[in-house]
Amino acid sequence: MRLYHALGPLFAVFSTLSLSAATLSVTSPDGNIELTLDDQALTYQVQFRGNQVIAPSALGFRFLQLPAIGSGYKMIEHSRNSVNQRWQQPWGERETVLDQHNELAVTLQHPDRKPAFTLRFKLFNDGLGFRYEVPPQGLAKLDIIDELTEFRISDSRQSTAWWIPGRGWNRYEMLYRTTALNEVDRAHTPFTFKLPDGVHLSIHEAALVDFAAMVLDQQRDGVLKSDLTPWSDGIRVKTNGSFTTPWRTVQIADSAVGLLNSDLILNLNEPNKLGDVSWVKPGKYAGIWWGMHLETQSWGSGPKHGATTENTKQYIDFAAKNGFAGVLVEGWNTGWDGEWFLNGAVFNFTQSYPDFDLAAVTAYGAAKGVKLVGHHETSGHISNYEAQMGAAYDLYAKHGVSQIKTGYVADGGQATRIDENGIERKEWHDGQLMVNHYLHSVQEAAKRQISINTHEPIKDTGLRRTYPNWISREGARGQEYNAWGSPPNPPEHTAMLPFTRMLSGPMDYTPGIFNLAYNGLDAENRVQSTLAKELALYVVLYSPIQMVADLPEHYDAHPKAFQFIKDVPTDWAESIALQGEVGDFVVFARQDKHSDDWYLGALTDEQPRSVTVKLDFLPAGKRFSAQLYRDGADADWRTQPYDIIIEQQSVTANDRLTLPLASSGGAAIRFTAE
Repeated sequence: MRLYHALGPLFAVFSTLSLSAATLSVTSPDGNIELTLDDQALTYQVQFRGNQVIAPSALGFRFLQLPAIGSGYKMIEHSRNSVNQRWQQPWGERETVLDQHNELAVTLQHPDRKPAFTLRFKLFNDGLGFRYEVPPQGLAKLDIIDELTEFRISDSRQSTAWWIPGRGWNRYEMLYRTTALNEVDRAHTPFTFKLPDGVHLSIHEAALVDFAAMVLDQQRDGVLKSDLTPWSDGIRVKTNGSFTTPWRTVQIADSAVGLLNSDLILNLNEPNKLGDVSWVKPGKYAGIWWGMHLETQSWGSGPKHGATTENTKQYIDFAAKNGFAGVLVEGWNTGWDGEWFLNGAVFNFTQSYPDFDLAAVTAYGAAKGVKLVGHHETSGHISNYEAQMGAAYDLYAKHGVSQIKTGYVADGGQATRIDENGIERKEWHDGQLMVNHYLHSVQEAAKRQISINTHEPIKDTGLRRTYPNWISREGARGQEYNAWGSPPNPPEHTAMLPFTRMLSGPMDYTPGIFNLAYNGLDAENRVQSTLAKELALYVVLYSPIQMVADLPEHYDAHPKAFQFIKDVPTDWAESIALQGEVGDFVVFARQDKHSDDWYLGALTDEQPRSVTVKLDFLPAGKRFSAQLYRDGADADWRTQPYDIIIEQQSVTANDRLTLPLASSGGAAIRFTAE
């Protein structure tokens, strides 16, 4: 991996001053965003283009062993720094990322307490981040019982929010709600909202390490307070006397599409710690997976067992024939029989069922250039998994398995650990224990050159920059809800995800279902989209690994449409969000990292619409062949989901394309140089 190279001069201006002033300000490099810190009340406020977007909001913490950090602290010194440089991702939405920001670090101290602590602010043109840096307090441990950080929104009744409930039974796998901001109760982040003047903001966090995840608790109207997910004993965060928090982040844009072109979360994470990660391989994979959701196959042993040697070899043949890099196999290891989501204590991650030969399957795949994608379902039993993790990863490494999909299917607050006294405890998926467990899994995998795709995960906070083998994750309602969910994902769901969940990072949504109504068009459980929209998902919903999710025979029924899935890459040189409104529609253009090809994906909610797209993202002076896959004239997700037009046009950067999108429809385009 190539390291940083300078875009312009990297410079710093540091000052250590005795301050008498009660306020300090810092602006973004373009001057549009300004943050002001007031030490008298220990509050901050934010303006965007001269208008207040976050009113004076509290900062601080409460501890079990010490007095709170809050009002009464005074600034004793500060330093400033400005950065303007580019860095490169080994894989990602774009190869090169611009990091341009102004930084303000303020040290504060209470007259009656020592030592001081630091608030560090970084302002970018697309938003800001701030964190607390608390040095050792002379204690063996320091327990956080509350974070006081607020985000105060003045016009909460006139602002629109798109959100899912925080700390619910179904983790992050809930349908997004569209409400006035003041109607929000407790919400997960990223939390996206629009002010009355059209400015869009999203509150989240970056670099979540050894800390509890933050949800937002609305108290008085417009007062969104950080609510740290607690341990089973009620403590929010357990430290050894000092701590550095994740960055609290606010993305700011004058339109919805502006949020989609932000690299704020990545820029607030540390650079790659793993060194050479050329072994992390983006790509597409097929899988023994969808059949379980359709109940044509089973995870558990028996006559419908999906994870057999013979069946896996057939999927490997399918992958090899169509140029896919991997085959996911779920249900290969013992522990799946019965109600498997209650089997966390009995899963064995090195013992396969008798009808699955791991050595034979991986050897067969290697001969055809297809890797087995490993799978570990834990049912949320952390102690059982950690006890076997080393041996399980070693087994996969021995057989050339370089990616693992992990799963943590358990209700929120029901992740299981056995404490030091042998007592069973239940924890939240986004509490400090689980935050550390997920990262431990990634670090242990990296030692064996294995990448991790976490399902039922902790939310993404940009750690893929620091640990590039954390290649994707779930963390929202995926495709499987269309097989058995009540209700299934509605048409607006995939138009909602880019502006909400996916502001945090890649999602393994598992797109590409071609049999859209397996139980008939009138069935409740079916995919509420058109065939063209399923193709568009490969461009719109970014992930460096994309599943070819349907059964092979269903692709055989639509070979011409299937060509787009075979062609579309998963690793990009550049990505540009062109148009969109939250939950309504979105248009993305992305450039292949390994060729001159560009791809475009457009999709809509239940509302048919026509979008006209400028092609000025294409290189000037070149002519391209546009291979279009779009909704037909009669397409409608309810009645005619398979009506698709596949055609070709010659275009240049000076052209525009008008794309008619059916109800829950889409369009997918490949641009190749002529």
